Amino acid sequence: MEIVVNGRNSEISERFREHVEEKLLRIDKYDTRQKIHRVEVEVTHEKNPRQHDKAAKVEMTLRSRGPAVRAEAASTDQHSALDAAIDKLESRLRRAVDRKRIHHGQRGPTSLSAATAELPLEPIVEDEPEDDFPSKAGPIEVQGDSPLVVREKTHEATPMTLEQAMYEMELVGHDFYLFLEKDSMRPSVVYLRRAYDYGVIHLDVSP
Repeated sequence: MEIVVNGRNSEISERFREHVEEKLLRIDKYDTRQKIHRVEVEVTHEKNPRQHDKAAKVEMTLRSRGPAVRAEAASTDQHSALDAAIDKLESRLRRAVDRKRIHHGQRGPTSLSAATAELPLEPIVEDEPEDDFPSKAGPIEVQGDSPLVVREKTHEATPMTLEQAMYEMELVGHDFYLFLEKDSMRPSVVYLRRAYDYGVIHLDVSP
């Protein structure tokens, strides 16, 4: 397994590189098939004295034959930030393994209709019209105090099963995952509700 450690705004000592290698031994038990071939670690140091509690940030990415696994953490120094990032990485891998065990058992994801079946209906209150002039926020025209679009991303979509989408969601540490469902080829979102319960939203793009 190749380990690459890079520093932003700072030099990385050989001692710290060795420390990273020692810490990564904790994830060996989750790589029994030796699928992980590269680990990328980036250390960033914040020069702003007001950001003392986040003076160092460590971002880690595991590259393998499967989906990438990511984790990041910030702290007062690079050693404690590394410890926190490793904790997140290990937790992410453990949850992915546990989720696969549960999914192959009797439990499955909770559908959106089932999750919202008992929720009370609330009346819709329409906002009063505003006289604010429209403004541009990225590619979208907004009115008044509408939320601003600060970042736009485009990703290639490979059709996958719901099980694979949940697995990859766990690995990147998000509570939702947008994917193209393999059987129906519909854009879909799986999201984490609570504990190991999931909801699924499908988009019908038929004309």
